[in-house]
Amino acid sequence: MKAPGSKPAAALRRVVNESGVEIRPLYTPADVAASGGLAMLGQPGEFPFTRGIHPQMYRKQPFTMRQYTGFGSPADTNRRFKFLIDNGQTGLNVAFDLSTQCGIDSDDPRAAGEVGRVGMAVDTLRDFEIAFDGIDLDRITVSLTVNGSAAILIAMYLAMAEKRGFDLRTLRGTAQNDILKEFVGRGTWIYPVRPSIALVGDTIEYCAAHAPKYSPVSVCGYHIRESGATPTQEMAWGFCIARAYAAEVVRRGVPIDEFADRLSYNFNIYGNLFEQVAKFRAGRGLWARIVRDEFGATKPSSMWLRMIAGGGGSGLTAEQPELNIVRGAYYALVGALAGAQTMALCCYDEAYTIPSEYAQRISLRTMQLLVEEIGLADTVDPLGGSYYIETLTNQMRAEMQRIIAETDAAGGIVALIEQGVIQARVSAQAYRMRRAIESGEFAKVGVNRYRNDGEREPEVEMHPYDTAAAAAQVAALQRVRAERDGDAVARALARVEADARAARNLMPAVVDAVKVYASVGEITQRLVDVFGRYAEPVRFDDPDIGQMARARAETVL
Repeated sequence: MKAPGSKPAAALRRVVNESGVEIRPLYTPADVAASGGLAMLGQPGEFPFTRGIHPQMYRKQPFTMRQYTGFGSPADTNRRFKFLIDNGQTGLNVAFDLSTQCGIDSDDPRAAGEVGRVGMAVDTLRDFEIAFDGIDLDRITVSLTVNGSAAILIAMYLAMAEKRGFDLRTLRGTAQNDILKEFVGRGTWIYPVRPSIALVGDTIEYCAAHAPKYSPVSVCGYHIRESGATPTQEMAWGFCIARAYAAEVVRRGVPIDEFADRLSYNFNIYGNLFEQVAKFRAGRGLWARIVRDEFGATKPSSMWLRMIAGGGGSGLTAEQPELNIVRGAYYALVGALAGAQTMALCCYDEAYTIPSEYAQRISLRTMQLLVEEIGLADTVDPLGGSYYIETLTNQMRAEMQRIIAETDAAGGIVALIEQGVIQARVSAQAYRMRRAIESGEFAKVGVNRYRNDGEREPEVEMHPYDTAAAAAQVAALQRVRAERDGDAVARALARVEADARAARNLMPAVVDAVKVYASVGEITQRLVDVFGRYAEPVRFDDPDIGQMARARAETVL
């Protein structure tokens, strides 16, 4: 009986994570059993790989540290590569400027003001030769973060490595080359959806035959998440996209076990620590079942979810940017607790500029601390067995399966992207999240909580745009054009176009073209002549998107 005048106990607030899973105040073995039990747990290195794809994980080899970098000219980027390697980085993750990503040469009028601005400018094989000069490609693995022009950049990387004497049969590396997520999340597309998928299939088929250790696709849920998707949508739609690529290659007669172990993933990390760890553990088991049960894979390595986990840019803030150092440490902790093979950590200044050397070194040291001081390499799956983590892992897996089934029932990921359905859904969610942050409903420290309104924000250092370097890049391209064998280039480009019209695998022709120093823009234009350019569908069937569009229209009027 309550004492007279006593206050009623405050009701516990309801907590629901971004994926829509309600979080209980306490977890017990009963919650694990109710969510599905431990049937999908297993042992590290064994199907279904929930606890990790290798038996000893980081005890045998710590995660690869691969910071995202690239800006200005190939020479500028080469210097930054060597700075990072000298500071202990164990892989390279290459950023390309928007002109390169969109298949436009540096001397094209459309490239004005963009050459080298947000990544390294690449026009011909000569630029790759400069960018990777002095770098041991057997010791340092390289990831090419490019999509629309990925086939051309992969060809350049392989041609450069072969020219320097590296064995393509043993060469390791990765290209992002996930064009479907570009239609959803970023926009550096070139060709329509169907020929773009075929081109991805060409790279997988070619590398399976000529560079079997190379990973020609890194399915990038990262950018889908950055664009507004929930953590479970990021994983589920990423799996739908990977299934589309795998189906394309299997349709050509290439068995799943000949290429599946070279498919990889790029996933995002920001938000709730436990939700992020659970999504990766859940995703590993789900992907293993998809590859085994849907495609008939028999090799354990075909069922591995090999991933780079990136400290999410959308989690960073321009306000109180020093807090991003703390956020980054937690994001790196998630990646290590979740069993990522490779990690790329966003830098504290990346919310507003290209990272400085100082900021990149802090992010690199953060990852090194986890391995060398904090004990994240000491044991496998340290959160395994937690009632909370195991329950949440099961719940996240079930939600991913629901999203995949819903997507399949609606016509499949390719059709939904062609129609703009996925794009509209992600945009609507991004809009709702922005409103939630602005209203304070979704907490963001330094933005809508604990602001320093009475203090002057510290000055931030912006990376300057180097117009002289851009002009030098244009001049370098023109020198290559003057020095190369023009007749050989013309023949190579004619073959690219002919193979595209005949629906042959384009990689052999593209490799031959880059070897005679045909440019990214020249090869792209020949393919555009055959395939055309993608036109983005715009939908306003989501109520929130419609409201946003009307508000914008009223503002303009």
